[in-house]
Amino acid sequence: MTHEDKTSMIEFPGAESASTRATRRAMLQGLGASALTAVALRARGPVAGSLAGCVGSSDDVVKGIEHARTHRPRAKRVIYLHMAGGPSQHDLLDHKPALARYDGKKCPQELLEGQRFAFLKGHPTILASPFSFAQYGESGAWVSQLLPHFARVVDKVCIVRSMVTTEFNHAPAQLFLQTGAPRLGRPSLGAWVHYALGSDNRDLPGFVVLVSGGKNPSAGKSVWGSGFLPSVHAGVPFRDGKEPVLFLADPPGMARAARLRQVELAGALDRIQWERERHRAALARIEQRELSTRMQEAVPRVCDLRQEPDAIHDLYGTRESTGGFARNCLLARRLLESGVRFVQLYDWGWDSHGTSPSDDVLHQLQLKTRETDRPIAALLVDLEQRGMLEDTLVVWGGEFGRTPMNEARNGSRFLGRDHQGTAFTMWLAGGGVHAGYVHGETDDLGARVVSGAVEVHDLQATILQILGFDHELLTYRYAGRDFRLTDVAGRVVNELLA
Repeated sequence: MTHEDKTSMIEFPGAESASTRATRRAMLQGLGASALTAVALRARGPVAGSLAGCVGSSDDVVKGIEHARTHRPRAKRVIYLHMAGGPSQHDLLDHKPALARYDGKKCPQELLEGQRFAFLKGHPTILASPFSFAQYGESGAWVSQLLPHFARVVDKVCIVRSMVTTEFNHAPAQLFLQTGAPRLGRPSLGAWVHYALGSDNRDLPGFVVLVSGGKNPSAGKSVWGSGFLPSVHAGVPFRDGKEPVLFLADPPGMARAARLRQVELAGALDRIQWERERHRAALARIEQRELSTRMQEAVPRVCDLRQEPDAIHDLYGTRESTGGFARNCLLARRLLESGVRFVQLYDWGWDSHGTSPSDDVLHQLQLKTRETDRPIAALLVDLEQRGMLEDTLVVWGGEFGRTPMNEARNGSRFLGRDHQGTAFTMWLAGGGVHAGYVHGETDDLGARVVSGAVEVHDLQATILQILGFDHELLTYRYAGRDFRLTDVAGRVVNELLA
């Protein structure tokens, strides 16, 4: 059949009704490049469907991914809790009594030599934590008074006190942690996971992003982007409220039947473009429209938290919370139950420099822990009681940590700490992780790692290992060479695995 024959088969709405005019307007405004691109996602497995042609033949993709799948996975889905700004490990999970002995005194010179800081100047003084610590659980892990709910579930997690990063500013550090490179252009961790695993629900995206705290991360949407991977692997932002996904609803004034005819027409035109030009964007647009149509029913259903019993709302504290994080934690569990592979929660507001009450340790850090401590502990309990924690990997942390020195920018009297990449704390839970284990050690002031260092690429390699992939073999050919999440570095930290 010729292109002309196919074109002649396309039926346009007949009468010049208001619905028809709305349809035509929407088409002329560029449906194919409209906001539906925001739901550029893939409803089937990593190589199923027409989009296999976007990345080479189906056989090539299958062989490439299967080659990287070297062992049985410990987890099949991920929730990543990113506290944007950098939580202070000195005030949360890395107890350092020596800070109290040196509080207010000038820090040792060796802490300054050869180091780059974002804002510290002169010879800063040591800042003791204003919060008390105690040991909890069989592991005896030290936990701050700011995390009373987390303290009760501490034996479910593996605390890593020896994270290090080469980046000391927010955007590059976030990009490095989430994409493996401190510069724009690389696929995010969630995009790599979606590329490798696909989605378990054809009506929902495989990679969903939830943001709280009032702002996006400093690095912007690139931290959940697809980079040079096909755009179907990018994270899809969901929101709280009546419209969970922007631009998903039918345009105002357009009848449902007309909308479906519009989607069919646009798909037919894109198939013509594909057959003529073999341009992979045409195939992506077809799946975007088809999936967005299915999402119109699936998304409101999965996002309706009213379906949850009172006991669950009480567990998460969704009715008392104000920042949206608790609702996002509960929604994350619902998304995983519905077949979403990777859910990324970004919570902004952890940048405690101490220039005012809105970014200091005494006020802002307490505010953030009040908003997040209960729902995070609830998420672990909820996943476990549903039998999901054993095959779900949960990751918590920021892009770096904070200094043991008080920043005192411009003479500020509010307590605050500058950025620190030489030592910070993260934790993992579920998915075959070594629960009730504390890995690594920092010096007496928490400024340097003295044992068990875990670099950013090491963490990424370990996450892929948990999901059943060899980080060195999971690659994608771009610009003439094979790229991978861990670039040319990274090792699996086996001590973190049970």
